[in-house]
Amino acid sequence: MKNDLLTIGGLTVHGYGLMIGIGFIAAYLMTEYRARKYKMNTDIVFSLFLSSVVFGLLGAKLMYYLTILDQIIKDPGVIVDQRDGFVVYGGIIGGVIAGYVVCRVKKERFWRYFDLIAPAIALAQGFGRIGCLLAGCCYGKETDSSCSITFHSSDIAPNGVALIPTQIYSSILDFLNCIVLCLIARRAKKEKTVAGCYLLFYSTGRFILEFFRGDLERGSVGVISTSQFISIFIFAIGAVMLLIGRKQPIVQEMKDY
Repeated sequence: MKNDLLTIGGLTVHGYGLMIGIGFIAAYLMTEYRARKYKMNTDIVFSLFLSSVVFGLLGAKLMYYLTILDQIIKDPGVIVDQRDGFVVYGGIIGGVIAGYVVCRVKKERFWRYFDLIAPAIALAQGFGRIGCLLAGCCYGKETDSSCSITFHSSDIAPNGVALIPTQIYSSILDFLNCIVLCLIARRAKKEKTVAGCYLLFYSTGRFILEFFRGDLERGSVGVISTSQFISIFIFAIGAVMLLIGRKQPIVQEMKDY
């Protein structure tokens, strides 16, 4: 795959950045559409989107720095060289915190908007993983399987070696997650249902796919990767959200959600 898609003069369009941008735009348009459909306050959508993007990127970068903390301690200059490193879980955490603050300021129910945005988060992640494929990051382990991908001009992934296409699998799972969450949202009558399912589904898929990743700079906690370690807690949070949500009364505004 090739990350440099197009060059016009001194401007180069990078596949990774393009897919991230498309993912953000698609997520915003989807959330705006669904907010109107469910007669929710659309004025808050842009504020949620902007704050979640900014703090999501910040959280993703900070989480990445934590995974290479030992390198940074040895050589702080590594921070300057790691311009493209991001960890999705950091982005999720940063975005959720930003969304919570915005909802508190706007006096809106956070959980209702988390349920609204959850499918769009999965959609954005699906496009993001296509960007990973174009850039060659988040690549899989070497394989003899016919279901493989070989990079020839990547600056990140090993070239000329058949690898497990973890980026493709991740993208497919993210898009499926988005579709399933939208279907669940049609029947959900209680808050925390869609958001809880998002956390359960994503953490499960991420935990499994981590076994097939071949990139080394992901950090580790014992015998599992940093992302697998975080996945355990994210799964538990999602499960608790669903259990708590089941015990709460049906919210009137959720009847058409």
